[in-house]
Amino acid sequence: MENIEISRVTVNDIRLLQEIGRKTFYETFSSSNTEENMTKYLEEGFSEEKLISELNNTHSEFYFAVIDDKVVGYLKLNFGASQTELQDNSSMEIERIYVLQEYHGKKVGQLLYDKAMQVASEKKVNNVWLGVWEENPRAIRFYQKNGFVEFDKHIFVLGDDEQTDIMMRKDLSS
Repeated sequence: MENIEISRVTVNDIRLLQEIGRKTFYETFSSSNTEENMTKYLEEGFSEEKLISELNNTHSEFYFAVIDDKVVGYLKLNFGASQTELQDNSSMEIERIYVLQEYHGKKVGQLLYDKAMQVASEKKVNNVWLGVWEENPRAIRFYQKNGFVEFDKHIFVLGDDEQTDIMMRKDLSS
């Protein structure tokens, strides 16, 4: 098994973040969505301006998973008001864990997840939550295996398509 390093992303890594963000999102969702909707989302969701503003936000953190100097996945965490929902200081959102398809099954996602839980512990949050597309059974199983339970649903808009995300939470307060 290759050595996987987890490192904090800075604004100097903007190009790499844009590249891994677009590539992993495309790999994960392109087969289930129209090319127009994918293109629109990839341009807007991973624009340089948007990523710079997210990287400069003190309530968000990005981490890369790196194997042999190659970025193979990344993690985005949100705290406080930066969370897409809930927005209370006692919780943390895992907004994104994405891994290149060729590295699926190599524990990269688990290591990024472990990093998220380490940060949650350092920040002393009571719970960690996330939204996962209802048609992504692989991700849903991964989070269930790690102790997350469904608590709500919300709508995620991709281009002109409204999709349902299952919101899952893990209680850390016990």
